[in-house]
Amino acid sequence: AGSKVHSTAGIPRRSRRRKSVAIAYESGQGNGANQGMPEPQRPHWEPRDWRQQLERIREMRRNRDAPVDEMGVEKCYDSSAPPQVMRYQVLLSLMLSSQTKDQVTSAAMLRLRQHGLTVDSILQMDDATLGQIIYPVGFWRNKVKYIKQTTAILKEKYGGDIPRTVEELVQLPGVGPKMAHLAMNIAWDSVSGIAVDTHVHRITNRLKWVKKETRYPEETRVALEDWLPRDLWREINWLLVGFGQQTCLPVNPRCNECLNQDICPAARRR
Repeated sequence: AGSKVHSTAGIPRRSRRRKSVAIAYESGQGNGANQGMPEPQRPHWEPRDWRQQLERIREMRRNRDAPVDEMGVEKCYDSSAPPQVMRYQVLLSLMLSSQTKDQVTSAAMLRLRQHGLTVDSILQMDDATLGQIIYPVGFWRNKVKYIKQTTAILKEKYGGDIPRTVEELVQLPGVGPKMAHLAMNIAWDSVSGIAVDTHVHRITNRLKWVKKETRYPEETRVALEDWLPRDLWREINWLLVGFGQQTCLPVNPRCNECLNQDICPAARRR
């Protein structure tokens, strides 16, 4: 992407001063004296015991019997629908799922599908009816507004389909980064990044899978993507969400049932 050049006219001279910044040149650039020499590799940081912790979480998730496994977004859309309709249903289920339990999202999606869940059917539906169908998902009034706005954009700008980039998805009303990465994964079968929700955010901080504690899911996503091998990005959301629903609970985590209790920095050892 090209960089923008801003004029400094009118800015006091003092404010133009900058601290010296070390510039990392790409190979083949930079000081002539160093050309031809390999750039020193920075030490690769990774959390202690993370591979063992991951294997144990996989073992605990082996039965695939958490709410996310039975009623998560991947179970909410009509897999027999045309691909474009299927992708739209994936996006809507993600929008409904924010601040909402999987059981409630799944039930709302089932009711929507019984009314014929397509771009055109939603655009023809009045707000009151849509609200009655999706209630009691979290913030349902806002979601009625967002669903209508987003659906109109999809109809007008994307021919009724959903965008195929994260950048475009997050421009849609009511669609955040986590939803966008999951939509890319589920709807487009493309791994664009790690989808970090409240479970992934909480658990990776407890396990110290981030160099320093993060406050927001987006911070956590960036921190995880810096070290976690890319071939694990697709799995990690599903794995940790179910683990967070069953064992590593937000309040009173079941540490005594967790296989990682001896190597978890946050374990409540008894």
